[in-house]
Amino acid sequence: MSAQDVFKVCVEAILAGELIHRVSSTDKEFHFQNWFKARLEHAGQNFEIGGRNSYPDFRMVATTDGYELKGLAYPGRDASFDSNSQVPTGSHNGRAIYYVFGRYPKQPDGNAYPVLDLVVCHGDFLNADHDYIHHNKSVKGFGSYGDLLIRDRKMYVVPTPFRLVDGVAHRQTLILPAEVKLSREFVCVGELCRREADELVIAYSFDLQTNELRPTNVPNPHAGREHLFSAWRLKGSPTDPVAMRVAQDAMAVEEVDDDSDH
Repeated sequence: MSAQDVFKVCVEAILAGELIHRVSSTDKEFHFQNWFKARLEHAGQNFEIGGRNSYPDFRMVATTDGYELKGLAYPGRDASFDSNSQVPTGSHNGRAIYYVFGRYPKQPDGNAYPVLDLVVCHGDFLNADHDYIHHNKSVKGFGSYGDLLIRDRKMYVVPTPFRLVDGVAHRQTLILPAEVKLSREFVCVGELCRREADELVIAYSFDLQTNELRPTNVPNPHAGREHLFSAWRLKGSPTDPVAMRVAQDAMAVEEVDDDSDH
């Protein structure tokens, strides 16, 4: 089952009125994952589910595809998401990785509610670097007695397609590398281009006395390299265009207060 097949069964479920069901109002994480899981089960697909902080959330058995789910309350924070276990990527451990973004009502009037819009995108649309390996590290010797440990547990704040492009709100959209060609069941509604930055952050340091965090930047040897993608919709869906946002708007990921509870 390819990514376009997964996208198709999700769209068909949305059009058929298949609702998200949460166990209770305290279920703030798994309700959208359970909705997606039901779509795979309905399609008769075998898959494995990762643990709480493993990556990706769903690993297909018949293919080497993986799916990372991001449910977003609307209206609410939908321009970025926190990634605690892995920096986004389109390839991980031999798998092609796809991100599934679904927005749902922030304050529903019950425990069943619709998927308002859906974006399935190849991980390279969020970050095309396949070489970085995520590790959490620690340093010993902190504190007056020298027996405290500081754990460096990285969190990545990532822009969502709802920030990066226009035309995906209140629609169902599939974003794939431009070289992937789909069947006549799909209509192309946009050509998207992401360009690599002039500089790369390769390290950072934190001053425990001033609480200042300083990055170390180097020139990107691939600065300006273009990564091309196409936006698709199922035939019969609205064909209003999808386009990249103005660069300064799309790249302005809001800073997140590290003391806040996410």
